[in-house]
Amino acid sequence: MSESDLLCRMFQAWREDIDSVPIPQFTVPTVPPQLTRAEVDAVRDGAHVSNPTRRSAGPR
Repeated sequence: MSESDLLCRMFQAWREDIDSVPIPQFTVPTVPPQLTRAEVDAVRDGAHVSNPTRRSAGPR
């Protein structure tokens, strides 16, 4: 058996192994919905307005 035949057989076995694994099918997204930039800015602006003293004090 030549080296190329051996490599072809190894590759075929690898493909069959990969093809035997089922691909999961998700009915619902696994990543929760993310906030939009406008929503993040609104939350940040709301937090800034609710406690301006601590925000302006800087890092401690």
